[in-house]
Amino acid sequence: MKEIRLLFGKPKIRDRSKLLSALHELQSSHGCIVQAFDADKVVSERHLIYAAEKAMDAISDCRNIAKDPGVEIMRYASGERQIERALVMGISDSTERIALILVSFDNCCQWPDSSELSRLIELDGRGCTFDCETVKKVFNISNEEIEAVGEDRIEELVIERVALVDTYR
Repeated sequence: MKEIRLLFGKPKIRDRSKLLSALHELQSSHGCIVQAFDADKVVSERHLIYAAEKAMDAISDCRNIAKDPGVEIMRYASGERQIERALVMGISDSTERIALILVSFDNCCQWPDSSELSRLIELDGRGCTFDCETVKKVFNISNEEIEAVGEDRIEELVIERVALVDTYR
């Protein structure tokens, strides 16, 4: 049984390497998977949840490419087979908002409390918001695709790319 939690807000630690270290420490101390994304590149909660479920299924079936479960989630969320290309979904020193995903995969997770999380992320209550041009670039969505389905269906185009990750061999 897996449980997935999502948080959106501003990173409290601005230095990327220090934030990644703090996330890794949180993951190690609580036994859950923790991964941060640049929130401008996440189209919806459904996008991240679907990617996490696909990644966990791949791990369960020994079809994963990344050794780290968080990176496997990022790989699916990016719609990419190649880990190197998937890293574009991650955070950088210039990331303004992050989407933080926490996954309990094997019921051994003890969820971090709010004080631990508040040292990492300042929740802003805005939920998932994304930059359309950034998403089009990251997911290689053409203007023709947007003209065919409409900009309001960009979430479906991204989720389609997540679904197709397994077909890229």
